[in-house]
Amino acid sequence: MIAIVDYGAGNLTSVRLAFEKIGVTVGVTNDPAAILKADKVVFPGVGSALAAMRNLERLQLAAVLRQVVQCGRPFLGICLGAQIVLQRSEEDGGVDCLGLIPGTVKSFRPSDNSTKVPQIGWNNVVLARQHPVFEGVSDGSEFYFVHSYYPVPSSIECTVCRTEYAGVSFASVIGRNNLLAMQFHPERSGRIGLKLLENFSRWDGKVD
Repeated sequence: MIAIVDYGAGNLTSVRLAFEKIGVTVGVTNDPAAILKADKVVFPGVGSALAAMRNLERLQLAAVLRQVVQCGRPFLGICLGAQIVLQRSEEDGGVDCLGLIPGTVKSFRPSDNSTKVPQIGWNNVVLARQHPVFEGVSDGSEFYFVHSYYPVPSSIECTVCRTEYAGVSFASVIGRNNLLAMQFHPERSGRIGLKLLENFSRWDGKVD
């Protein structure tokens, strides 16, 4: 079973419905034992890094998520889930995150006043390296974004895809070993987003 982490916020229902649409069994839970027993784990998110981390600590889930990744189980972060897997975020004056991938989260600071922040809408995602979850997905495909902050992994090897916005070419998908996290919303990206979720449901956590 795939466990969708319920930490008191996030786009849980839309992610669950997206998996169900492709015939994949999922369970929404905040039970540490259930998450540890799951075959795969998904952390979807909207909102702030500070609120998310506080809720994860309160529910005793931060350590559980670290254990899931350390055990080699496939882990998928969505939107805010692509930020809290890093070490620290600039949001809310600075927030310590899960530290599963070295790096930080930065805010868009466009020099052009006509550029809107947050980025809301469709944008291209360009592959920086091949990954099993992107099998059958055309390079440059468009996905749906809603965000004011973006991941900056310390190592270029952790960048799976890149996207350009507000004068920045940022890592829109990051990953290392059995962890993959995407800044966009696959569950809101139509057929191509469902393809990613289907690929994740079949992924064994190995990259090569």
